[in-house]
Amino acid sequence: MPAARPAEDVKGILKAELKRRGMTYANLVERLAEQGVAETEANLRNKISRGTFTAAFFLQCLVAIGCEYVRIEPPRPRPEN
Repeated sequence: MPAARPAEDVKGILKAELKRRGMTYANLVERLAEQGVAETEANLRNKISRGTFTAAFFLQCLVAIGCEYVRIEPPRPRPEN
């Protein structure tokens, strides 16, 4: 089984939660601002695209979009290219 790729996993979780709620990056920027977190849409898009952000930022985003829980599953084998 290949090693887990945490950056890909957290990026996927965040993008899925945004999609599930029909939210855009612009919406997330507004909601983060309500928490006192200053981000531009471009910066937010880049951070999420890279998947390299702090756990604190991840939690701030989840709270901002109204996510009350996240289901974590064991890593599954990824298809080989």
